[in-house]
Amino acid sequence: MTLSEGRLSFLSHAILKAVTADRLGRIRSERLFLAEAKRVLSEGFSLDERLDQLARGRMPKRVVPGSREWDVLYRRYYEEERRKLGR
Repeated sequence: MTLSEGRLSFLSHAILKAVTADRLGRIRSERLFLAEAKRVLSEGFSLDERLDQLARGRMPKRVVPGSREWDVLYRRYYEEERRKLGR
């Protein structure tokens, strides 16, 4: 899933607000914090999209999407691909 710049900005600000409100850490530069949060969120969502594509590519053609078997295989393949990438 690819998020728009506006959504990334919203999520970054929400993370900043949570960190400062709960005093989870000290922020020296809000601008740098927000930029880094956007970068990490973008990487995370692009990795998720890549893992989804890999898992769907491994699905046998005989399995009907939405079925219980499809869900089980999808989760298994998704986790296997995630482990291959070391995350």
